[in-house]
Amino acid sequence: MGSGKASRHQVVTWGASADRLGPAAADRSYRLVVRTSVGGTHPRIRLSNAFGDRPVTFGSVYAGVRAEGARLVPGSNRRIAFGGARSVTVAPGDSVTSDPLPGRLAAQSDLVVSLYVSDAAGQATGHGMAMQTSYTAAGDHAGEEGDGSWSERIGSWFYLDAVSVESGADTGAVVALGDSITDGWQSTSDTNRRWPDYLSRRLQSGSGSGVKGVANEGISGNKVLADGAGQSALVRLQRDVLSQPGVRTVFLFEGINDIKAHTGVTADQLIAGYRQIIDRAHAAGTCVAGGTILPFKGWSEFDAAGEAVRQEVNDFIRSSGELDAVTDFDKALRSPYDPERLLPVFDGGDHLHPNDKGMRVMADAVDPAKLDSC
Repeated sequence: MGSGKASRHQVVTWGASADRLGPAAADRSYRLVVRTSVGGTHPRIRLSNAFGDRPVTFGSVYAGVRAEGARLVPGSNRRIAFGGARSVTVAPGDSVTSDPLPGRLAAQSDLVVSLYVSDAAGQATGHGMAMQTSYTAAGDHAGEEGDGSWSERIGSWFYLDAVSVESGADTGAVVALGDSITDGWQSTSDTNRRWPDYLSRRLQSGSGSGVKGVANEGISGNKVLADGAGQSALVRLQRDVLSQPGVRTVFLFEGINDIKAHTGVTADQLIAGYRQIIDRAHAAGTCVAGGTILPFKGWSEFDAAGEAVRQEVNDFIRSSGELDAVTDFDKALRSPYDPERLLPVFDGGDHLHPNDKGMRVMADAVDPAKLDSC
């Protein structure tokens, strides 16, 4: 019989795709607020310098539980080590995972990771559109639990790109690979109303699925085939998705930016990109779920040619059998009176991005049992 330790493993509980964030700054602290999905013990964090052109040194790193704003629950802020050391230097293009922090991290809680960047220059790495208020300050304030030093608010996550916990071996995670709709644009900031957030809450509440962790790897403006707003889904698949611990299912919901950019991308080309993602994910031992592309009539780039590509791609998603599970987001959110449009009650106002209600309907359309389907 195996030991208790062997029956447990690390599972991602939060994630955000890395991208370029402008100039890096030395002697600066970041207090980053993230929402966990699955709970567990011995949390670890991952810090990324994926897009840095110079090393970055973190002089001190802490994790605590948020009370309100930038203020932490007294006694919760604890130092995180890396290979037993209090500081760590991450080479350009690299990332580092911390030592496990003793104790338990609750599901659906606001974890606060505070970083002091003692030395940095060149290009910073992080996630631009967090839809969550975090904080920054000059100097080293990572170990402080009060909010007195944290008057400067930011809307991005710097350097932190994943948090994982130790959980039972039967517990896995789903990683959402997407664009601005997955990233949460037009949902209400600071309320965790992106569709993966709603899905996370469903999965924690007795869904019957062993998939409990959720990582949101959406990037606003991202494409399947071409770099631009972040590296393409094909390029970033390994770093942002398959490298996450405990990932059981990749949820592929991307393609509208390839279609509406008027670059001449055909349905066959986009489907070929999907097939590469499906093949690579299957080779890594994960399931692949897919979501149909939402309607976008009324958006400035809409035209009949793009709509024809969307329809053909959605036919592939629905009927090819190449995905292990399919969620028909298009059917769930389109108008019955004009199927090329979002139903107005779900429209965030720009005819492309769903509002909070639409985000919830998307999550409700996912069958949790099918996230374990391969």
